Amino acid sequence: MNYLISLVKEVIRKRKLILDLAKADFRKRFVGSYFGIVWMFIQPIVTVLVYYFVFGVGFKNPPAIPGVPFVIWLVPGIVPWFFFSEVMNAGTNCLSEYHYLVKKVVFQVEILPIIKLISCLIVHLIFDLIMFGLYLCYGRYPMVSWFGVIYYVVAASAFSLALVYFTSAINVFFKDMAQIINICLQFGMWLTPIMWYEQMFADKSFYPILQVVIKFNPMYYIVAGFRDSMITGAYFWQRPTMTLYFWGVTLVLFLLGLKVFKRLRPHFSDVL
Repeated sequence: MNYLISLVKEVIRKRKLILDLAKADFRKRFVGSYFGIVWMFIQPIVTVLVYYFVFGVGFKNPPAIPGVPFVIWLVPGIVPWFFFSEVMNAGTNCLSEYHYLVKKVVFQVEILPIIKLISCLIVHLIFDLIMFGLYLCYGRYPMVSWFGVIYYVVAASAFSLALVYFTSAINVFFKDMAQIINICLQFGMWLTPIMWYEQMFADKSFYPILQVVIKFNPMYYIVAGFRDSMITGAYFWQRPTMTLYFWGVTLVLFLLGLKVFKRLRPHFSDVL
């Protein structure tokens, strides 16, 4: 816990450096690319369109919420997942990517995952604006609950960062970690109710168990929260049990991730 508190103080003290490095990291992604930042949005938008035509048009799944078009229900679920998966992929490789900074004795390597997080957050905030624009185009009037998205972005950031401290440290010594993360993200996307919803299995015998099991997935809390904020108008304090569970799990993962990171940190420069 002391290490976590000292990290927070260090982040506050070096906030300008962190922001500058995050902006530089964001710009670096598009160096030499003719279309620049456009490429950052092409794949996610194409993915949304594919899922929309497959599930919304092809299979013609009944709406998860009566009267709500499939695309309106899909987008708030998939946008936070894009953010989570990008942070996990980019953050896991951050120490290897910035190996020249890791080798500097005076550089605080703990801020590298935070730099990657902020860089990914810039893209995510643009996607949030696109999501709001889509809702307006569909005639969905703004609600006060839309501000709840800010809370869930913070929650997704904290959860992602907790995992990245662990995966980035392990990836220095075990290069297959990045591939394992990719596989886990592929499974995780389908295990999280993003393209499907639990009521689809209401007539199945395992439905009560399914309702309990999927809620152990912290990303369920984020995805459901985005949809609550954008569609139903519910707030996070209306899910007190899940809120306490999510932040409890996130805190435990944060402490474990930082402990592993701290223990392995002295060996980073030798391996890299």
